[in-house]
Amino acid sequence: MAAGLEALCGYPAPLFAAISHPVVWIGFLINRLEQTFNRPEWSDTARRISGFFTLLLLIGVPVGLTVFILHIGSVFLPPAIMLCVQAVGACTLVAQKSLWVHVKAVATALQQSGLEGGRKAVSQIVGRDTSVLDETGVVRAALESLAENFSDGIVAPLFWTALLGLPGTVFYKAVNTADSMIGHLNPRYAAFGMAAAKMDDLINLPASRLAAVCILLSTPPSQWRTIWSTIWRDAKRHRSPNAGWPETALATALGVKFGGPRNYAGTVVDDGWIGEGTTTATLHDLERGLTLYRRACGILIGGLLLAAIGCMIKT
Repeated sequence: MAAGLEALCGYPAPLFAAISHPVVWIGFLINRLEQTFNRPEWSDTARRISGFFTLLLLIGVPVGLTVFILHIGSVFLPPAIMLCVQAVGACTLVAQKSLWVHVKAVATALQQSGLEGGRKAVSQIVGRDTSVLDETGVVRAALESLAENFSDGIVAPLFWTALLGLPGTVFYKAVNTADSMIGHLNPRYAAFGMAAAKMDDLINLPASRLAAVCILLSTPPSQWRTIWSTIWRDAKRHRSPNAGWPETALATALGVKFGGPRNYAGTVVDDGWIGEGTTTATLHDLERGLTLYRRACGILIGGLLLAAIGCMIKT
């Protein structure tokens, strides 16, 4: 229900204007805790310990509040209504439509405004220096973001929702948001954010594999063997223990290699290439990637529906 509702409606702009977004609320909590407990004068060991307890608070506060609200609601509302409440709540923490809009905007900008427009549009979804990218670099950056965020922003929150209901969604987004804000390997966050980064790697592990399978199933069966063997060969080349799975799957499905050298704030990071195909990516490849993304989302929703039916039959 959450997946289907979010795919249709996304997160309405008037709602965002009125109450912002749950991830923004979690981000506010992270900022306050980081300012309080990440003291630069402390040793790395002390900052790692404070980062661990900060992560517990980041998880415990929103999850505890969610469980409390659901408990109160269950006292006054029938189970069917509470199921709908959880679905509506969970759909606010999934990003199918938002991801589609942002990546589609890159394709539209390249078509209508050329390279400069594409650079500007892709800078909204990636952290690298987009001012030095050619068209191939813009397209590859958009496709890599599409694959990684399909796992992190869609499959993972729905996976944890399926396991634990709305508290599972909130648990995942709390950890994932913490990793995106403090899980960086720089002097300020390397020690303090270590617990968030490690936890995020752990909880994204099953979803990244499932995301790769959804992408594989969105291609013709004749490609499945090649995609799967390339995933086994190349996924480990990625800096992330998880992102390499969906990125390799999408790259091989499109016949385009991802990774390679890229520029982050003036520093060139020379990552290994992943995927089977050419290093040149075109606007046509970006459009094909968006088509595969829609299919993969449909396969995911279909799988969730079958699982729900199976649970109902079993009970």
